[in-house]
Amino acid sequence: MEAAATTCYRHPSYETYVRCTRCDRYICPDCMREASVGHHCVECVKEGQRSVRQARTVFGGALSTAAKPVVTCVLMALNVLAYIAEVARPALVDRFGVLGAVLEDPQGAQYYYKGETFPGYELIGIADGEWYRLLTGAFLHLPPDSSFGVMHLVFNMLALWNLGRVIEGQLGRARYLALYLLSALGGSVLVYLVSPDTMTVGASGAIFGLAASFYVINRRLGRDMRAVNRFMAGFLIWMVVSALFTSWQGHLGGLLTGALVTYGLAYAPAKLRTSPVQLGGGLVLLCLLALAVALKTAALTGGGA
Repeated sequence: MEAAATTCYRHPSYETYVRCTRCDRYICPDCMREASVGHHCVECVKEGQRSVRQARTVFGGALSTAAKPVVTCVLMALNVLAYIAEVARPALVDRFGVLGAVLEDPQGAQYYYKGETFPGYELIGIADGEWYRLLTGAFLHLPPDSSFGVMHLVFNMLALWNLGRVIEGQLGRARYLALYLLSALGGSVLVYLVSPDTMTVGASGAIFGLAASFYVINRRLGRDMRAVNRFMAGFLIWMVVSALFTSWQGHLGGLLTGALVTYGLAYAPAKLRTSPVQLGGGLVLLCLLALAVALKTAALTGGGA
């Protein structure tokens, strides 16, 4: 007696006599996936992939991210696009750069704010509630007509490319992005605390945070630190020399923040490296930075009186 015709469970119009060796359903050639024994259907293959634990670095980052530094490329693109925008509209630097507390008169003259008020002058900057400057300033760079000009952007992007790829591969995309943004904020906050009357722009705070992260990562992995120490010595010399023409506060703030964030990621107990506890640690640091800004603002403005 001839066997009854059977059809694929996904394609009923396709006659087949092959079954999935896991779920025993009939499958056509389009639905077959070769296995060590027989063939599996598409759904069984997907279920098997979900049950396989993804390989991760000692910092909790997925190994699959190492070959594709997506976040690094996106951050570089944002910095370049912001630079193009400020070339087209130079006023963006004054509007979105890190500026703490300044009085501005109708003619555009600016004076450091020390708690006094004058008729016709208005308070601008972070002390006036423009907290967004703490982050937006990290995506702007010196305009082309400055002495450093486009090289400010070029040097930072070269450093971001060389450091970012390595760190993103070790930390994973989400942790790496958090590190970058927190380092940028840490640099801006220290500028505001120490020198609120200055205008600063640039990704250098975030870059110094990545440099500190690179150092901590290599120590945690037990690698030969001689080359890493020379690398960090160069960064520290850059920070000292840059005090002559750029914001050393932004560099130091980013360096300290990056080291703190990465130390927490690198030396956390293994069972916590992929848990929400790490997110909580980042939120605590963010709250501390916000508190520092709020206290400085209160000191500058007399507590809103």
